[in-house]
Amino acid sequence: MKPTDFAKHLTEFLSVYLPSQKNASKNTICSYRDTFKLMIKYCEKKESLPAERITMETLSSKLIINFLEWLENDRKCCISSRNQRLAAIHSFFRYVQSEEPAGIFHFQKIIAISIKKTKKTVVDHLTPEAMKLLLEQPDKYTPKGRRDLTLMSILYDTGARVQELIDIRVCDVILENPAVIILTGKGNKTRRVPIMKNVVLLLQNYLAENKLNKPWKNEYPLFTNNQHHKLTKEGVAYIVAKYVGNGRKKSTMLPPKVKVHMFRHSKAMHLLQAGVNLIYIRDFLGHVDLKTTEIYARADTETKRKAIENAYPDLIDSNLPDWSKDQPLLSWLSELR
Repeated sequence: MKPTDFAKHLTEFLSVYLPSQKNASKNTICSYRDTFKLMIKYCEKKESLPAERITMETLSSKLIINFLEWLENDRKCCISSRNQRLAAIHSFFRYVQSEEPAGIFHFQKIIAISIKKTKKTVVDHLTPEAMKLLLEQPDKYTPKGRRDLTLMSILYDTGARVQELIDIRVCDVILENPAVIILTGKGNKTRRVPIMKNVVLLLQNYLAENKLNKPWKNEYPLFTNNQHHKLTKEGVAYIVAKYVGNGRKKSTMLPPKVKVHMFRHSKAMHLLQAGVNLIYIRDFLGHVDLKTTEIYARADTETKRKAIENAYPDLIDSNLPDWSKDQPLLSWLSELR
């Protein structure tokens, strides 16, 4: 059977356009790939349309909308996941319209499908006291405890995404003054993040203890598991969850669930509360758009309200007389018709 135009375009989109022209990261390509795996699965199950019969023409805006509804209703995906899948589809059809201008009207009907509005999510973060408690949990007298302390300290101090953390190589750690760690973020963009002196000391001891301060080990991953392989996202989540459980036995200041990404949120909130400018926080976190960073300013409204309450006396008297004992007023109200 002759390959369809959809098969041709999708193969070139994932294997040539994204990695070569867009310089998309491996994670982004995998996310886009998974979107189309789900769409093919939907076409086979719900539209009785096997993969070899899917063409650009059969992928109508109605089919795409039905696919998105299927994700949300049948697979119970959240709205943000639905929107993420739609973003991948939009990107694909923008690519295809430049390859096949004759179908541009058909393709733009799909590009015009809007994202679904969702409630603004709360930025979950830890207080400085809760973060300190969490970082006190690893056992400093064991190699694994020292590794975990170094890992979580870097995760917080750099505000790194979990993928950025596990991708750190030995050569990305620069301990000479000024000490920085080079992080590789979305779109393979790198940024140099300063680290504090306490984290520098932890790293110096960690590199020496694990004999990673050798020139031929520059490309080694900074953190590895028991099999000496690079840590995975699940591995980092397991480490954090273990110490959250330990911390909750000692104090209630830690919430029931502490996700790895909360380290990044916590660092951003603490920088904001310390008076650091949003522009610097944007660059520190590796955000492309300042609007992304502004979520921390909006989330900090409650903190500011409490600060204002503590700073100013109560000028407005909220104590009002009990109107139910005002007989003239009650008489006047009873006479109203």
